[in-house]
Amino acid sequence: MNGRIRVLVVDDSALIRSLMRELLGSQPDIEVVGMAPDPHVARELIKQLNPDVITLDVEMPRMNGLDFLEKLMRLRPMPVVMVSSLTEQGSEVTLKALELGAVDFITKPRLGVAEQFPELAREISDKIRAAARARIRRHGLGATPSNQPRPIAGHVFGTTEKLLCIGASTGGTEALKEVLCSMPADAPGMLITQHMPESFTRSFAERLNGLSAMTVKEAAHNERVLPGHAYVAPGHSHLRVKKGGAYYYTELSQDAPVNRHRPSVDVLFHSAAEALGSNALGVLLTGMGKDGAAGLLAMRQAGAYTFAQDEASCVVFGMPRAAIDMGAAMEVLPLQDIARRVLERLAVTGERR
Repeated sequence: MNGRIRVLVVDDSALIRSLMRELLGSQPDIEVVGMAPDPHVARELIKQLNPDVITLDVEMPRMNGLDFLEKLMRLRPMPVVMVSSLTEQGSEVTLKALELGAVDFITKPRLGVAEQFPELAREISDKIRAAARARIRRHGLGATPSNQPRPIAGHVFGTTEKLLCIGASTGGTEALKEVLCSMPADAPGMLITQHMPESFTRSFAERLNGLSAMTVKEAAHNERVLPGHAYVAPGHSHLRVKKGGAYYYTELSQDAPVNRHRPSVDVLFHSAAEALGSNALGVLLTGMGKDGAAGLLAMRQAGAYTFAQDEASCVVFGMPRAAIDMGAAMEVLPLQDIARRVLERLAVTGERR
């Protein structure tokens, strides 16, 4: 991409359109080339302006954001960042948008928060930059039972001591779905940190629970990690694993953000290195930035087996790239191969290190 990133803002609120233009216009490498109050106007502006990225409000008149996104990703795939409200309904719709091909989402900026302007501008701009570099794939009508990954059979797990720790960010909701849906119901316990606001993580866990053979839930504090269960870090807290007697337990904390994130993948991975050692497997999936890279290296150095998603299958290659560059990943794999290799390492029939 040459020059500045050209953005089209689509939102039915004139105030939000103006605020988005001000926020993005404060960045030297981003230019708002157009604004549209609804998808019908947006469709014409896309033809005229050929923007690099679109920000799209979920709820709009004449045609809602999901319907427009579905048509756009089928007919003219391009980077889309959804603008979502911090509500249960907003989270459900946003997760559906990510399934349909949106790169990421931002929570709708609130008016009259001038003191938060610099941080808000940085967060939104970072997501626009990541979207401009993201790999966009043509989507059909979304996931269906026929194209959903199925649990991989044929593995026997002889111990409850092994745990799998996974970290992800941009593009991670769909990548995690691919991995989770490939796991059998009796797979070893799993701990997941996905960068996501607190109003979204419960809905995300419930969505995965409905698709996966494993039981998936938002993690609570101090609960025993069970086989066949996956625990998603809540958006308000870091998730750690700790050992108590013969069992492993979750630990939540609201310590300061790490790498600008809470929950942070590094926090989970460092705790796994300390508490689990060689009984852990670590997987770092798609995402911008470097969160999780140092933690994955700590896991490897503590005896864990580690994986990173490869560039070709990532939406954004930032986090896996950082881990690979520092030698943290023992295997670099396409997304569709990760669950199979993880299960081979976890099974009693898998090869020894």
